[in-house]
Amino acid sequence: MTENRNSLAITLISELLSADQRMRNRLTRVLPKGMEISHFSVLNNLAWHDGEKTPAQLAETFNVTRGAMTNTLNKLVWAGYVHIRPDWDDARRKMVAISPAGRNARDDAIRAITPLISNVADELGEEQVRATLETLRALRRHAED
Repeated sequence: MTENRNSLAITLISELLSADQRMRNRLTRVLPKGMEISHFSVLNNLAWHDGEKTPAQLAETFNVTRGAMTNTLNKLVWAGYVHIRPDWDDARRKMVAISPAGRNARDDAIRAITPLISNVADELGEEQVRATLETLRALRRHAED
């Protein structure tokens, strides 16, 4: 029985990783030229929360190293999508905000990926999407450090 459970768990993880890779490839193909999924994710987060965040807060949100987040933010600054300023209360810290160009780029990305995402949701159906979300959220909580 344990061997069957292990096999089932391995199959689950394999399917998750395969689905993740395929979806990332499909999303990357439809995102605006030069935009990566990590760029879109940061812009979307900043737009959604409509305020400033520190690079450390963003790194924690996306479960990446501060170095990886710095790399992503440098690319977003270069593209003109975010503004980074010193924290007036603590000069060691920086604050990141989405720029108007970044908001436009994020909106363009949303328009580009919406048909793909809607198509997936339509094919699966609302009931299966809701059940899948519940399962994925449980897996994410289980995997959190």
